[in-house]
Amino acid sequence: MIEPGKTWILIVCFLLLAAFSAYAQQPAPTPELAPEEPAGSIGIDVGVITDRFGPLPSATTAVGIVSGQGAVYQGNRKAQSPDIVVGGEVILPVGTAQHADEFAGFVGPMFHFTEQFTVGFHAQVRKLDLPNSTIENLPNSVINNQTFIRNNMLLLELPLVLNYKFLTDRKAFVEAQIAPEFSPHFTNSSAGPSPFPHPGLDHGYSLRGIAGYNFEKFHVRATYENRYFKFSPGLGNPSFLYNWKTTFATVGMGVTF
Repeated sequence: MIEPGKTWILIVCFLLLAAFSAYAQQPAPTPELAPEEPAGSIGIDVGVITDRFGPLPSATTAVGIVSGQGAVYQGNRKAQSPDIVVGGEVILPVGTAQHADEFAGFVGPMFHFTEQFTVGFHAQVRKLDLPNSTIENLPNSVINNQTFIRNNMLLLELPLVLNYKFLTDRKAFVEAQIAPEFSPHFTNSSAGPSPFPHPGLDHGYSLRGIAGYNFEKFHVRATYENRYFKFSPGLGNPSFLYNWKTTFATVGMGVTF
């Protein structure tokens, strides 16, 4: 049987391959409608990630990200029809004792309002393999001297994506992705089922900023993300141990086509 993490890596890879295959099979656009920017990319980013769960101390480690996206359909700019983009990413911190592996795939439209400015959204599914925590000497906690098991989370996300290109031939770009977080679907941890009920989400958000530059065949970029989940107090969220703030900052490069 394929392990859950490997299954999600295969799903993301399948989405990327499907996107690139569909893009390769498209007929060449007419000269007047030919896009002037790359239609897809694959990249690798490295950096640092910091996670904090509830009242526990924050933890920082190195992180690697493999991501890619491509346009399976390129819209008609004169008719103002959107591009349809698919892609995905795998986020793998070094050590998962205090950090979460993430696997995501998405599809969505991107509308070209001007030659420089595009706006769209991603219909995205994200799987988070949350770490468990060893609780020791936590004041006023119903859990002490034992392991707190967190269930894994499966999210549906709808980030708004804004992209702006500038400088010579619009090679430089900045991008913002803004998303509220919806109530997750919980699945059992690899350590087994949690003895506590699933917590209810109070609110959550995800903010990501990207700045980069496209060269002839490759790109460089820097990324910063901040994500926060606050769960309602109660038996499912003892001592607020499900509340989670995560940030990462990375730099990377990749190929464009």
